[in-house]
Amino acid sequence: MFNKKTIENINVQGKRVLVRVDFNVPLIDGKVGDDTRIQAALPTITYLLKNGAALILCSHLGRPKGEKNLKYSLRPVAEYLDGLLDAPVSFAEDCIGPKAKEAAASLNPGEIVLLENTRFHAGEKTNDPKMAQQLASLGEIFVNDAFGTAHRAHASNVGIAEHLPTVAGFLMEKEIRYLGKTTTNPKPPHIVILGGAKVSGKIKAIRNLLTKADKILIGGGMANTFLKAKGYAMGDSLVEEDALETAQELLATAGDRLQLPVDMVVANAFNADAELKILPIGDVPNGWQILDIGPATIEAFGKLIITAGTITWNGPMGVFEFPRFAKGTFSLAKIVAESKAISIIGGGDSAAAVKQSGLAEKITHISTGGGASLQMLEGAVLPGLAAIDDLE
Repeated sequence: MFNKKTIENINVQGKRVLVRVDFNVPLIDGKVGDDTRIQAALPTITYLLKNGAALILCSHLGRPKGEKNLKYSLRPVAEYLDGLLDAPVSFAEDCIGPKAKEAAASLNPGEIVLLENTRFHAGEKTNDPKMAQQLASLGEIFVNDAFGTAHRAHASNVGIAEHLPTVAGFLMEKEIRYLGKTTTNPKPPHIVILGGAKVSGKIKAIRNLLTKADKILIGGGMANTFLKAKGYAMGDSLVEEDALETAQELLATAGDRLQLPVDMVVANAFNADAELKILPIGDVPNGWQILDIGPATIEAFGKLIITAGTITWNGPMGVFEFPRFAKGTFSLAKIVAESKAISIIGGGDSAAAVKQSGLAEKITHISTGGGASLQMLEGAVLPGLAAIDDLE
């Protein structure tokens, strides 16, 4: 249930609308390398333009650490967006201060300005009230469509909302509706696939999902910590020693709802051309490390996945960046894509892997926010979402 106001609940005709988008995209040689997040914002942008608004877009990009660093400038994104839209897109060399004020004031309905990187100011990450007020002064209505930063309380998503009527854009609404399905009312059986390198970042999610999921399938580097907690020697595999006690406790309480790999692909070095062998789960030989789940695990996990009504996936099954250790991730992606279940991929590496496998079109929903989607799986309140006005 989405109980927040959206852009469809307000009149934007002739108004200056400040929109927080997530244009944190990779730049390669000063050009946009992947436009997934830009494309995801277009439905909101085009709707607002069609309804007579003048748009002031703001976003962060990368980690410039509160200082102006042109390596992280949003200018290439403004140029790229200008090529995508019929509306003129200009660029302001700052997000607050005289340049931003001037750019916003001169806008006509149907025009767009993209402000410079909000993280060029230290006040962004500290949710500085002064910075939030300066940003808010540029518009008359605030639209938060940046799901990717909804788990952060920053000046450009939470701070602004204290000064302006605040509604959600279409992307924010879509993300919350789909991810809400996994945490509130999933169609059973609910199968969760969790991978990635570290278990420590997903402990809260596992605890929360154990109360909601029928099975949690664990792969990737995080499985090593659970396997060591069961008493296996892990050779040179990545293991989080600090999380072993927690892993033991989770294994004890979860019973057979938590499923670990039954075989493993081990390598004698962490590189794409390493020697590899497939072994049943057991002690990993010294000098070797687990880099993927094995074929028997793919089969065992696959049998569970095809029974699912809802599938939630966060994190790859192995080092998919190396083609020879991508089989686990890509094989499960194929099974998920071919299933009849509602399938939700939680951003980050798992989203990248599914896109790389060429199966993205067959997934119900791929989230644009790794950190935000993980916090939703934990059952946490997202500050960026909480700051949006409630429906009366």
